[in-house]
Amino acid sequence: MSKLIFSFCLLLQLSSSIYALEIGLQGAKENFENYSILNIKDKNKFLCQEIKNDFGEVSKVICAFSKSPSKKFKPLQNDFFKIKTQIKKKTFFLIITPYKKMKLYPVVFNLSKDDEVYSADVKLSSSWMLVGYKKKIPFMYKDDPSPMSINFPFFLSKDKLPYVGSLDMKGNPVHIKNVGDVSNYLKIKRYYKEEKYEKCLDLIEDVMYEFPSSLFTAELLYYKIRASAKLNNDDDVIDYSKIYLREYSSDENIAEVLALCARSYSQNGLNSQADYFFDRLFSEHKDSPYSKWGYIYKGEMLEESGGFKKAVMYYTKALRETQSIETASTAAFKLAQYYIGNGQKKDASKYVAKIIKAKPDFFIGEYESSLKMMDLFADMQVYSSAASIAKALLDSMDKRDDYYETLLKNIGIWLSQTTKKQEALTALNRYFEKYPDGLFDEEVQIAKDSLFFDNNDANLSIKIKTYNELIDTYKDDSIGDRAIYEKAKLMRDNEMYNDVLESKDTLLNLDETIYKDTKEIVNDAALGAMKQALKKQKCKRVLNISSEYAISLSDDWDDGIYECAMKGADFLLAKKVIGKNLNSKDIQMRKKWLYRYIKVDFATGNYSDVVKASQELLVLIKDDKDSKYKDVYRVVFDTYQRLEKNKQMIDAIVKLEKEFGKSYKDIERYVAVMNIGSQTKDDNLVLRYGEEVMKIQKKSDSYAQSPFVEFTLYQTYINREDYSKALEVIESLDTLELSKDDRARQKYLLGTLNDKLWREDEAQVAYKEAIDADPTSAWASLAKDAKE
Repeated sequence: MSKLIFSFCLLLQLSSSIYALEIGLQGAKENFENYSILNIKDKNKFLCQEIKNDFGEVSKVICAFSKSPSKKFKPLQNDFFKIKTQIKKKTFFLIITPYKKMKLYPVVFNLSKDDEVYSADVKLSSSWMLVGYKKKIPFMYKDDPSPMSINFPFFLSKDKLPYVGSLDMKGNPVHIKNVGDVSNYLKIKRYYKEEKYEKCLDLIEDVMYEFPSSLFTAELLYYKIRASAKLNNDDDVIDYSKIYLREYSSDENIAEVLALCARSYSQNGLNSQADYFFDRLFSEHKDSPYSKWGYIYKGEMLEESGGFKKAVMYYTKALRETQSIETASTAAFKLAQYYIGNGQKKDASKYVAKIIKAKPDFFIGEYESSLKMMDLFADMQVYSSAASIAKALLDSMDKRDDYYETLLKNIGIWLSQTTKKQEALTALNRYFEKYPDGLFDEEVQIAKDSLFFDNNDANLSIKIKTYNELIDTYKDDSIGDRAIYEKAKLMRDNEMYNDVLESKDTLLNLDETIYKDTKEIVNDAALGAMKQALKKQKCKRVLNISSEYAISLSDDWDDGIYECAMKGADFLLAKKVIGKNLNSKDIQMRKKWLYRYIKVDFATGNYSDVVKASQELLVLIKDDKDSKYKDVYRVVFDTYQRLEKNKQMIDAIVKLEKEFGKSYKDIERYVAVMNIGSQTKDDNLVLRYGEEVMKIQKKSDSYAQSPFVEFTLYQTYINREDYSKALEVIESLDTLELSKDDRARQKYLLGTLNDKLWREDEAQVAYKEAIDADPTSAWASLAKDAKE
């Protein structure tokens, strides 16, 4: 029975320990049926009990412990058990639930120590075993004993325990007379690990000759194949692999041998034979790590024969599926080689970055290929990737290596061409520390000086100071020229436009073939200075800059200049700007500048021009209800008012009302029309606009036009003998704050109106209030006369 277990059990174990509690979970197979065993042990005895359902099947097992664990126990499970914990009243419980079937057994006896065993039905035990199974419990069966039977113990002496010693691959006993092959086998493994492949092969030959029937024959042949593969002895790999595959077809190393054999065939140009072994590897051992190596080897074969797209597919497949960093790094390196060889810099850089992140020391193992790839990146100006490879090589290299100084120099110079300026500075300083009188000190010094131009964490003033020092130190030198250029750019970018203009002569003297945008920098500075002058309303400064630097004033600048001129009341300048835009073919531009023309003429008193231009603008905006130039209607009214053209004022106010409705903005214009009505004895005009003014004032709670409006309306209503309306208007002033004279006038008018309405008592009261409001006023005098 034990032989059956060793033949068919595939063991997976998971254990957990809590104080003295041990839990072991194992999986195995018997007659192609999976089962699982759960062992629970403690130094103290504890209770485990089966809980059965209505069908007599075990639905759960509960084990109780007197102590709680110090750490939290994480739930465990497999295909047969689910184990969780619970604490109630300081008692710790393990609850085991089956996914299939389950049986609980106490483990009472230790067969390695106890001489006798018997059937024990116990409640407490320090060790319990649960068996999870599908249909039939493996290796065990239970007879139902007769109730009349006696439970005799079974005695088993230790010296009579069955014992089987070491067996060879065929199941025969192994008689080890000499351990020479054992020690040599260990030495072979050491040689292989130390990459001493020649020594490894020599020792294998000696051992196989001296011990032809060695227990390690399979392992010796296996290492012979591996060492030969490392030495690229492809014929030997093929020959040894054939023997191995024939003699040891079930060995655990078959997948690796298939991969190496296939690779050797492909390197010998025997692709059809290689494909046979690749197919075996991918179909029979698809989950093996060596199938992923097989993808790489097949990719190499395809790439060699021109199948580049398929090769990339296999490299990518290896990279995605492998769990091995070494395999992934190799696949990524192959992809990087392919892409850099095809000029696809971005893709190549991506895979180099993956290697750098996962296994930077990989590059030293591919030294020559890595150097070639590094130089290709540098040639393509992908300096970041080139520097990354150089750094990875440098970190794995002996400092006495001949190429060490060159790599250290290249890292600093290449990084100086990227955005990683601080890393570049560190590398360049490191070069000077290691090689004060190095071969490349001049080249490195230039690269270091260049760093100050575009990567310095200092503030603006310190940067400018640094540039000034470089300019002084490297006069008539390319570094000094670069400092002049970079300083000008820095000042421009920080809006120090006037400073740029002050140094423009030095900047413009630089070599135009190297510094091609110096004129652009100066022009940018001039434009920037112009903007700053506009913001500060320094209009003459704007014009001076424009004239000196031949900057044409575009429409964008005209807006600013116009506003600047209007704020400064420089109407000549404003009109000059307007003049060049007034006849624009762009209808929107024409509207804007025509409106501005009207505003300037109105401000300067050119009313006839205002009228003429307004007529044109009104035609342009008549169909645009939301035009931003509708304010021209008000300008037209105000112009006619200044020209004292009453009829045109009335026409203008009607159009203005149509466009804006009743607006507080126009209240003074309504009062102006009321005056026209008063002057021309047009009561309707007075009443219409007087009432509107009163409504607008009441709605806005602002009475700037009172009491003029009310007195004017009052008189108009009196003229029309509409005393009730007159009374309503004059009494509305009661709630407003008036001057003493206006209050006396209001009360006097109220008194006279009450007299007309035969309200003598109210009239007497009003007269008295008029007198009290301002006794010295003319209205008080009239009130006294009326009162008497």
